[in-house]
Parts: sequence; C-alpha cells; structure tokens
Amino acid sequence: MAKKKKNNEQLPEGMSRRQAKLAARAAERAALEKDPRPFGGFAAEASLVAMQEFVPSATAKLSLKGFDKDVYVSTVLPGASAALIRDEEFGGEAFVGLQVQSHTHNPGRDLAYALNWVKNNKPGSTLESTAADGTEPALSELLEESAELDINVYQDFAWWMPEGAQITPQVAQSMQMANDSVIESHQVGNDIEGIAFWANAGGGKAHIRWVRPNDDENAFLNALARVAARGELNLGEGTKFAGVFRTHGLIAPVFDLKPEVAHDSYEVELARVDKALAEELKNDANLTADERKQLENIKSRQVTLR
Repeated sequence: MAKKKKNNEQLPEGMSRRQAKLAARAAERAALEKDPRPFGGFAAEASLVAMQEFVPSATAKLSLKGFDKDVYVSTVLPGASAALIRDEEFGGEAFVGLQVQSHTHNPGRDLAYALNWVKNNKPGSTLESTAADGTEPALSELLEESAELDINVYQDFAWWMPEGAQITPQVAQSMQMANDSVIESHQVGNDIEGIAFWANAGGGKAHIRWVRPNDDENAFLNALARVAARGELNLGEGTKFAGVFRTHGLIAPVFDLKPEVAHDSYEVELARVDKALAEELKNDANLTADERKQLENIKSRQVTLR
C-alpha cells in the first residue's frame, strides 16, 4: 500500500520540515528562559525593579516611543490587573502595573506586552493578564532607554480613582482594604547610585532597601565587604547592615533602622556609603582575611527574590 502523502505544510523559506521543527522548539525554549536582567540597558532599571519588588504604592510617567497617550507605570492597579486606560472624560491616561496577579518569570517582556496592549487599545479598556506570550515587541521598541523615572510615592491608593469619578460601595471597600495593607514608604537619598526606599514595616524596625544597578556583582559584593571590614557599612548610630536582596540581576543592600527616626535623616550617611562603595569598586586588590570573612558573612545573608 502506498504511503499517504503528508498534508502540505507552510515551511519557512529554505527550511526542511525537520529544521522547521527544531527552530520551533528552540523558540519555545527561548520563551521559557528567564532574562537575567529584564530591565537591563535602561536608565530606569533600578527604579523599575524597586517599584516591582519593594514599593507598595507609587506611579511614574513613562517616556515612550510612538504613543498617542500619557502612560504611567505603577506598583499595583485595582484588582492587581495588568493595565487600564481611563475613560476620555477622566483624561484618557493609561496605567500599567508591575505587581500583578498574572505574570511570567520575565517582567521585562510582561511590561512590553502590557505597553503594547495600551498602545493599541482605547479609553475605558482594562487588561487583566500581563503574561507575555511572545507576540509583544522588545521593550526597547517601546520604552526610551535613556529616560529615568520621576517616582511619585503615595501612602494610600486614592490615585486609583480620577477626580470626579463615582466610587461605588464595592470600589470603596476594595480601596479601603488596599489602603489598610500599605506600608509607609518614602524615597530617600539624593544623587546616589541606584535608588533607595525607606519603609516602616512595623515590629519595631524600619528599613532602607537600596537597589544598585551594578554590572559586576562580584566586584560590588567585594566593595561591600571592604566597607564592612572598616566598620563603615551602616547608616549611623542605631542602624546596621542587614544583608542583601538579589533580584532581577541586581543587588539591593538592606539596612535596619529605628522607626522613630525620620526617613529623611539618612541623606548624609547614604551619600557617605555611596562614596565609599564607589571608591572600593575601583579597588582590584585581593581581599584581606578580614574582608573575606565579611564577604562570606554577606553571602550567607543573601535572599534571592524570584
């Protein structure tokens, strides 16, 4: 009996059936791979990481390419949705969320997906899921690489509702629940490398988490160890270095503080530590025994997020 002919297939030009299958599998594997630095190459990298991981309520206007509406990146949107575009009567502004209910392990691609949706949808629309599916363009095709973020930090979610909008009992209840969960937070540090946020999480401690966009992780950890070995890795009396978070390819040193001390009291100390780290990043000498001990201590207190 003669073999049945296979259905005609639309194969990429110049590819055999086997080559096309291998290419498709490679594309699937690439989609599942985690981007080591999802916001790498953008001036706003540290700010985007901080808003995604450490800041409860904040927004920042984005500098975008080819958009006909104002777009803001935010920490959380109502219902932890991915994006929304306000009705024209309330300005028609768009918001994309970073802390979302449905997402992939590649927040840079998720953000590109949400931005592309905003670009192609009309006022009054809402995007529930931000999970990138491979149809989105590269983030660099949408977001200006050199633009930094001017972040507005809030102590509640009143910004969810535009002025003049009717607030139903259900919306009011949802907003109240969200407001009750907000931890007091403030951006701190003037002209430091990266971006730092003070937060009072209760329990008798406040914290500063400082996201640093360093290209060489080992060099930065060594710099922390050298400063720690001199007893200078703190933000003044009553503070202590608590460890580091590692998230989305960046390192965020964390300091424990007294909550009764005002958040804006640490500007001078942050500048001092920033300068000390900058100097040590130029130091390529071998670590001393004490510095190696400090390095091991720092590594033992690393916490990796996602």
